[in-house]
Amino acid sequence: MASRARVRAPELIGKGGWLNTGGTDLTLSDLRGRIVILDFWTFCCVNCLHVLDELRELEERHRDSVVIIGVHSPKFVHEAEHQAVVDAVERYGVEHPVLDDPELATWKQYAVRAWPTLVVIDPEGYVVAQHAGEGHAHAIEKLVEELIAEHTAKGTLRRGDGPYVPPEPVATDLRFPGKAVRLPGGTFLVSDTTRHQLVELAADGEQVVRRIGTGERGLGPDSFNEPQGLALLPDGTVAVADTVNHAIRVFDPATGALETVAGTGKQWWQGSPTSGPAREVDLSSPWDLAWWQDRLWIAMAGVHQIWAYDPADGTVAVAAGTTNEGLVDGPAAEAWFAQPSGLAAAGDRLWIADSETSAVRWIERAAHGDPAAPGDGYVVRTAVGTGLFDFGHRDGAAEQALLQHPLGVTALPDGSVAVADTYNHALRRYDPASGEVTTLATDLREPSAAVLVDDDIVVVESARHRLTRLRLPEEAVRVESVAHRTQRAATDVAPGTLRLDVVFQAPAGQKLDTRFGPSTRLLVSATPPELLADGSGAGTDLARDLVLADGVTEGVLHVSAMAASCDDAPDIEYPACHVHQQDWGVPVRIAEDGAARLGLVLAGLDAE
Repeated sequence: MASRARVRAPELIGKGGWLNTGGTDLTLSDLRGRIVILDFWTFCCVNCLHVLDELRELEERHRDSVVIIGVHSPKFVHEAEHQAVVDAVERYGVEHPVLDDPELATWKQYAVRAWPTLVVIDPEGYVVAQHAGEGHAHAIEKLVEELIAEHTAKGTLRRGDGPYVPPEPVATDLRFPGKAVRLPGGTFLVSDTTRHQLVELAADGEQVVRRIGTGERGLGPDSFNEPQGLALLPDGTVAVADTVNHAIRVFDPATGALETVAGTGKQWWQGSPTSGPAREVDLSSPWDLAWWQDRLWIAMAGVHQIWAYDPADGTVAVAAGTTNEGLVDGPAAEAWFAQPSGLAAAGDRLWIADSETSAVRWIERAAHGDPAAPGDGYVVRTAVGTGLFDFGHRDGAAEQALLQHPLGVTALPDGSVAVADTYNHALRRYDPASGEVTTLATDLREPSAAVLVDDDIVVVESARHRLTRLRLPEEAVRVESVAHRTQRAATDVAPGTLRLDVVFQAPAGQKLDTRFGPSTRLLVSATPPELLADGSGAGTDLARDLVLADGVTEGVLHVSAMAASCDDAPDIEYPACHVHQQDWGVPVRIAEDGAARLGLVLAGLDAE
């Protein structure tokens, strides 16, 4: 086996302490003799949630020799709250120890730059690999097999039960519900996300009428996998965003029948079809749904886009977004989103809660659009929000108002929009007529959606596991303004030319897939765009010289990288291939003594 660089793993420290260990604090010495995989994640990040699902099979297969440790490293202020981390660990079914690191201490020790990042530590306590982004489960599986063989031969592998201790289950009718819809008979249908079910509640929003689904993860005729968004269709059936199944289902409340209408059950990757027969096209974490202009519109959080399903011909297609993560308005095909997670149809507008930019946005038809094409002739505009790194709780004029990771929007009768301002634990309101943002209610717990019922609004309080009915107030509640920026420290870079190196080492037994042209892609942009005098745009090399403009002192570099590798087996006609991809947002500050090189690890170790 090829020799590897040997870097001693730094200790695991986090002010929030340990979860899923039965109250025991862990150290690396406690884990000596085991293969340790550190998963640096934060619960707002859909890519992190994808990696949690990627790791489940590996975690089960090698439970006696591999210990996965989640290192929770927050982006938003709310994510630094310990109880919020406790909730997220249960919400997403995390079945391994988690270190709560609210001050990013371990993140900094391991020089992590992106969510998610995986670090592999061998049984002797040395870092042997680092992977950023998604799609690395196959490579890590191969590495784990090599490490098991190597350290079994050396006598340094210690097998046995791991340190995971499951928490005690809690009895509630709902468990981290995601979205809700009011059925024609006055009852509510709620996505009971953590329990992989739908629940019908009586008109009071409390009494359980029935449960739909077995409660076990699956894509069968009676199962879901972390369902979220719901939309009432014209025929009385309900469309369901079956998020972790990467599928759209339709539930018939009258018969109890459940049908898959879009998605294959597999996650969409770059290069996959973006339109076609709906059951033949992969989707990626559909989070919410809305019926608008004779189509079912889909907030495709996993790829930062809006898609549309046309039941008339059974097709699905991208309607807006490029897959780049950020906030860019304009023609739908050129717009950027960041985990759109809430939709609401209102006349000629489709409202969007764009969670990672803490924004409220909308889609409308351009003056000369083609009504037959969901992606043609539409434009995207922003009502509230400025980008990935500015958030808080501030009312007032929309151009300076702040939200924090909203997950839901609800159209109100007067043309305004209620916003489930999730990480601010508030219900907010944007009024297009006045251009003002106000606060309708506070002291909610992670509200994720709301349903209008006459003069009331029923809020899905996700982290209180209930629906809460509120009277729509005539006057908004006033709260003290708070503004935040992402707490990651900026990287000091020297003025002039900055060498960008994205490190990618094909996993053992694989090589870059060059059968159909270049197997790598690099896309670079900046906020503000004026930060880069040269070097922005797309290319196929994973290294590039960026020229920083004079006069701009700080900003964010947006770097998106993709590499495809295939099994290196000349005797196999169709070798298995794997896509590795990651997006980075790197805050930078121009300093005379700053670095002249920026290294970002997609897979492998950075030798420089």
